[in-house]
Amino acid sequence: MWRLVALLLIFGTALAQSRLELVPAQSEARYRVREQLAGVNFPSDAVGVSKQVQGVVRLDRNGRALEGSRFTVDLSALTSDQARRDNYLRRNTLNTAQYPLAEFVPKEVRGLSFPLPASGKATVQIVGDLKIRDVTRSVTWEGEVEFRGDTAILQARTSFTFRDFGLTQPRVLSVLSVDETIRLEVNFTFRILER
Repeated sequence: MWRLVALLLIFGTALAQSRLELVPAQSEARYRVREQLAGVNFPSDAVGVSKQVQGVVRLDRNGRALEGSRFTVDLSALTSDQARRDNYLRRNTLNTAQYPLAEFVPKEVRGLSFPLPASGKATVQIVGDLKIRDVTRSVTWEGEVEFRGDTAILQARTSFTFRDFGLTQPRVLSVLSVDETIRLEVNFTFRILER
């Protein structure tokens, strides 16, 4: 009898899950790349933002992402303070006519407690597969989640090189140099559908 109860408890725990849905109107993804512009004495960050984001994540009680967990960012919607830069990135670096979306499939979220709390903050690591154009690589995001009732707000970042995803660094006359490292940041607001 005790074995049956233990099996039922284990099975029930395995079935329990948390489900969070991205709120696109309150979320965005950004890139940052250090560049040195011609005629400027100091380097600065080129920053591009896309507010065209979608996604959902389902987690088991061990923080493993379940089937169907996925996030997309529309790269063709990236905008910075320079339209010329945006057009160059769309046409040359990212080829958004053929590959409009970046996709992240989470595998595991470390640092959360379950069921998810109604308040407080947690430092997290999110491990998964990032696909840009036709290249997929494992990346780890570092960040913090703040819980406010049925809402969770994630701020996270990761970095990689142009070479990691087979991307060509921009080379134009007005830019003396572009750093090899791309930093990605997300500010995501989630609606908690299941704790």
